[in-house]
Amino acid sequence: MKLRRVVVTGLGALTPIGNTVPEFWDGLLNGVSGAGPITRFDTSKFKTKFACEVKGYNAQDHFDRKEARKYDLFAQYALVVADQAIKDAGLLNGFTPDPDRVGVIWGSGIGGLDTFLKEVMDFAKGDGTPRFSPFFIPKMIADIAAGHISIKYGYRGPNFTTTSACASAANALVDSLNYIRLGKADIFIGGGSEAAVNEAGLGGFNALTALSVRNDDPATASRPFDKDRDGFVLGEGAGALVFEELEHALKRGAKIYAEVVGGGLSADAYHMTGPHPDGLGAKNVMKYTLEDAGLKPEDVDHINTHGTSTPLGDIAEPKAIVDLFGEHAPKISINSTKSMTGHLLGAAGAAEAIASVLAVKHDIVPPTINHFTDDPEIPELDFTFHKAKKRTVNVALSNTFGFGGHNACVAFKKFTE
Repeated sequence: MKLRRVVVTGLGALTPIGNTVPEFWDGLLNGVSGAGPITRFDTSKFKTKFACEVKGYNAQDHFDRKEARKYDLFAQYALVVADQAIKDAGLLNGFTPDPDRVGVIWGSGIGGLDTFLKEVMDFAKGDGTPRFSPFFIPKMIADIAAGHISIKYGYRGPNFTTTSACASAANALVDSLNYIRLGKADIFIGGGSEAAVNEAGLGGFNALTALSVRNDDPATASRPFDKDRDGFVLGEGAGALVFEELEHALKRGAKIYAEVVGGGLSADAYHMTGPHPDGLGAKNVMKYTLEDAGLKPEDVDHINTHGTSTPLGDIAEPKAIVDLFGEHAPKISINSTKSMTGHLLGAAGAAEAIASVLAVKHDIVPPTINHFTDDPEIPELDFTFHKAKKRTVNVALSNTFGFGGHNACVAFKKFTE
């Protein structure tokens, strides 16, 4: 069966370093850190007191008060970026796609944690009488964001949510790619959102000793590939990409950012939270992606790594890159945009895919900031430390890995007819 070609025609972003795609891209190129003291609750008794919060967000700018009450913050973020991407793709400006041929696949690792926390805390403070909101369950469930997007725009194609921890959004993009390739739809709104900067999110990841505790210097706390890294920085936000079948996009004169040429999924099958020490799952997912895309290792110019700033993960992934790419590995410009955004959890794969698409579009690789000391355990590669790098980027890979050993990778390529 001949697979249909897929391109990216729309983008939307809401991140700790920018609430639109241009703001996000500008923040990345200028090495802006999104980390700072948490503003939403008292952190005095927490080990970590900072995070990468979305800044300047006001629900009333996007929803009326009654409507906003129906949505958990992660679903609000999803609706905001989906609207940006749909408008960017020109799907609301005189062109109306067949609603039966437009689907939504959305990723979220946790879903409505904020709603769950508030409802349970309110119950615990009461006299035992159940006084739960009628919106409690619909706000909390992880699939609701995809449902709300489809309801708002009337899209009746395949609609579901992928949950694979921090690989969730990338998983959604791989699924979107394959559904279009197989002719199941012409357009997908794919991406992910997460809003876990609250007491439960912070406390839970602290209990795992997964978070940085560099409270004296939050802006430099996310240190991917640095010898003194001490954990990731909790982030939040969302990203959306419009994937579209090539002929459908050309017929309507859509602008094309890049072609989506492959995707891969794998499992470490090793540990609940830790990566395979030799990066076996990471190596496999990149290998599967190259095979799926019909690419050779030497075709890859750039990899946006998972790069979380954790002691084990930041060793395993570069090992996998060296193992797979061999002599070509030092020629690949590698980066970790998490050094700036923090870890957006289930939304990370969407934000980082956008960064990868724009790297291909503009021939520039955003930097990895906050590097101070080389780690002798990490192979010497081009990590794009400190400053953005101008170079030809014909092919970029975007890696995301999640607790449970879930791995996802998406390959983007310069579009040529």
